[in-house]
Amino acid sequence: MIVENIDFVSVVVPMLLAFFVSAISGHFLIPALIRLKAEQTERDDGPKSHLSKTGTPNMGGLMILLGFTVACLAFVGRSPECLPILFLTLGFGIVGFTDDFIKVKKKRSEGLTVKQKMLFQIIIAVIFGLILTMHNEISLDMNVPFAKGLVLNLGILSFPALVFIAVATVNGTNFTDGVDGLSSCVTIAVALFFTIAAVLQGSGSAAAGAAMIGALLGFLLYNANPAKVFMGDTGSLALGGFVVGMAYAMHLALFIPIVGFIYLLEVVSVIIQVTYFKATHGKRFFRMAPIHHHFELGGWSEVQVVALFTIITVLLSAVALLGLW
Repeated sequence: MIVENIDFVSVVVPMLLAFFVSAISGHFLIPALIRLKAEQTERDDGPKSHLSKTGTPNMGGLMILLGFTVACLAFVGRSPECLPILFLTLGFGIVGFTDDFIKVKKKRSEGLTVKQKMLFQIIIAVIFGLILTMHNEISLDMNVPFAKGLVLNLGILSFPALVFIAVATVNGTNFTDGVDGLSSCVTIAVALFFTIAAVLQGSGSAAAGAAMIGALLGFLLYNANPAKVFMGDTGSLALGGFVVGMAYAMHLALFIPIVGFIYLLEVVSVIIQVTYFKATHGKRFFRMAPIHHHFELGGWSEVQVVALFTIITVLLSAVALLGLW
């Protein structure tokens, strides 16, 4: 049932504000990144077509974070649910920025170690859970899709489940960032689902969802193929934090595998590739993983890959909306 008397100012204004801040910041940030030589270093084992992207400014995720942060802070007074979502988004974004900064400083394709990333992500997820439950007084219960009224309460396992879901989702959004505009377009569709869900629930997190849509649209002005800037881990990890934050603010964590199917597919494709490679002593299941590279090596253009993955996400988001009833 649609909630009556929704304050649409809390949806439209943060979207527009985030869009303009993100879009305008790119005009100044991209030249600054070029001057700082914050450039992408493409992996030698990636698609050969991507080698031409070496030298493209990285850390463009700062544009997304700036637009999102300004819009959320402007509405946190009337939409307190924005606070924990903003914390988780910024927290993972800072981890990503640190990773990107090391890559730029050392001029290599690897930044933080896997253990370092994991430790920081776990700490941030736990703090998010504490803010959500203690400050916002929102439980970690999870609504079961397509079973209205059925709620999953894991008790003492709620925090371990939160950490697992957060880390898994963040790694999914990170793997999805590999083609111009892919992560942005997919996450816009995901953010739209959560924004609609928030409006239906009468949740103030609608402002955060709308703010992310606006911030990503502003970023896409520079990130659409051919990209003038990449979001880097600064952006891709932040997007994972946003998705988890929105989901938990509305008890919709179990909906992430549905609307975030592409994130899941990217992670699973890497797991399958690595496992199969080891089991067969060098054979590959996919042409290349994550799976978007498999399509590229099959002759698909980046635009075609983005279109397919975005369409899939939009359709699954529609299915997820049915799961709210």
